[in-house]
Amino acid sequence: MTAPEAASPHTMPRSTSLPRRHRSDIERAQRAAQLFVTQLAQADRREPTEDEWRTLGEGLLAGDPLADQLATWMQASGMRQAWEQVNLAIEQGLQAVANPSPELRAFFEHVEKRPAWVDEALLDHGGRVSGLGGRAGMRGLAVTGLMAGYQLAAVNQTLLATGALEKGAARRIAETTKWWIDVTEPGAMARTGAGFKSTLRVRIIHAMVRAHVGRQPTWDWADLGIPVSQTDMQATYLGFSTVYLLALKLVGVPVSPADKAAVMHLWRYIAWVNGVDESRLHDLHEGERSGLQLLYKNLLSQRMADADSARLAQALANEPLQRHYPRLGWLQGRVNRSMQLSLARLCMGNETLKALGLPVWTLPWYPVLMVLFNQTLHRLARAMPGGEAWLMQRGRAQQRDYLPVLFGHQAPTLRDVSAVKVSKA
Repeated sequence: MTAPEAASPHTMPRSTSLPRRHRSDIERAQRAAQLFVTQLAQADRREPTEDEWRTLGEGLLAGDPLADQLATWMQASGMRQAWEQVNLAIEQGLQAVANPSPELRAFFEHVEKRPAWVDEALLDHGGRVSGLGGRAGMRGLAVTGLMAGYQLAAVNQTLLATGALEKGAARRIAETTKWWIDVTEPGAMARTGAGFKSTLRVRIIHAMVRAHVGRQPTWDWADLGIPVSQTDMQATYLGFSTVYLLALKLVGVPVSPADKAAVMHLWRYIAWVNGVDESRLHDLHEGERSGLQLLYKNLLSQRMADADSARLAQALANEPLQRHYPRLGWLQGRVNRSMQLSLARLCMGNETLKALGLPVWTLPWYPVLMVLFNQTLHRLARAMPGGEAWLMQRGRAQQRDYLPVLFGHQAPTLRDVSAVKVSKA
């Protein structure tokens, strides 16, 4: 079912019925969300109210108006010329563009005006904390965030429509890792920072995907809603924030309440720059607690794993075999694959593992070893002057140094919108 011709992806009529996917798989979702439920206080383990259910459902019909209008202008103006202006504005600011269109002006005037609630010191603190986990933290995020996230069957449909399987898990995980490092470097979300610029490009790519995928005759609006919707973007950013904090816990990296608050503050701003409506962001003062509550309610509204979920999860499980190791690639690939499956065993139940086509017999050996190692390392280091700063620098260096293993000889860059592949099936 295609979108009505009279409605664009960012102007769907509010009277439209909520997509069928919404609230369609609550029992399975409740079981799949148990890992997050254990992180919530008993008083916070409640299902959405009717108003909250409605907000989540309406979010499936909501896009990103400023970015969507910009994408419409880019297509109408000629993509090559439009991209030159957009890239100039991203790199040098709106003032560098002669006679910008109203759409270009509206988008950049908005993103260049930082919200009053943003605290620069907390952004930098959150970036430094993100380095604490090192390579183990990134493995944890790949499993608890990406692999477990493939349970969200309807979200996967947008990914599949842009050629995710054809592109391959290796390139996808490399690009995601590159963006994650870009945005979590201290100072990266300043106007001239690499993270800010990368996020603007990702936001515009999302708008192009909404336009391309939404026009495909195979896209079922009545069932799925809008591609890259507000509800799905909320789930994604909470996966990078609250789920990353959980991943650090699973691999034994101690994180203080102040550190958690800084990470959540950083990701609140990243999500805002990336087009998540401020009304759908976690509470500024409640931090991780609010994020976990929002994520739990969001998960309850989602449709759970299907055959496509299993294909994506299995491709991600095998992704370590395709990395560009400098030596002993055959051995390192299999060890890294075992590490990921070991983490999956710890954070997913048998039902979820089976639904994703992952083995249930794997032992959680890797997180057990990492908890012992990281608890010891962090206690010893933090007992010495400058120890915490050293831990952050050490972890960040591990993360940066791993990019060549993921990308190989190809430069670690994000795709241009022109590279977005849209399925014709």
